[in-house]
Amino acid sequence: MSEAAKWYVIHTYSGYENKVAQNIEKVVENRKLHDLIQEVRVPTERVTEITDGKSKEIERKTYPGYVLVKMVVTDDSWYVVRNTRGCTGFVGPASEPTPLTDEEVESLFGVDVSTVEVNFSVGDRVQISGTAMDGFIGVVQNINLEERTVDLLVSMFGRETPTTLPISQVITVED
Repeated sequence: MSEAAKWYVIHTYSGYENKVAQNIEKVVENRKLHDLIQEVRVPTERVTEITDGKSKEIERKTYPGYVLVKMVVTDDSWYVVRNTRGCTGFVGPASEPTPLTDEEVESLFGVDVSTVEVNFSVGDRVQISGTAMDGFIGVVQNINLEERTVDLLVSMFGRETPTTLPISQVITVED
C-alpha cells in the first residue's frame, strides 16, 4: 500500500505547524494508522544570522503555516488530518487533497540549502573588528552571501581604500 502514498500539503494556523505535526503523529500512533499516514514534516531550513560580528545558526520554517504529510487518502486518514486542532484544511481546490508532483517533492526535500542573513545592507556604515584594521569605519559596497564576505570602502589616512572582509568581522554602526 506504500506505493499509493503521496505527499500532501496541509494549511495550519501560523505558529501551530509543530503542534499540528505532533498531534497527527500521536493519533497515527494511537490508532495504528502507520500504513495510511506514513510521514509528517514541517519544512525548515538552517540559517546563519550574523549580528554585530557574531554568527548563530537558527532553524527557520521554510513555509510558515504549512505541514507536509505523506499519506494514502482514505476516509480515515482524511478525517484524522482534517480534524486535527490547528489544521484548517488541505491545500487544493475546495480544500480537496491534491498530491504534490515528483518535481515539487524533489525541490522541497532534495537539497538542503543553508543561507546567511546580515543586519546591514549596501551603503550602511560599519565598523571593522578582529583584524589589523580594528576600529576603522567603512561603507558597505557589496555583500556576497555565498562566500560570506563583504566589500567595504574604508577611509584610511585620507584615502578611500577598498577591502574585502569576512562578514563576521563587520559590526553595524549606530548613527
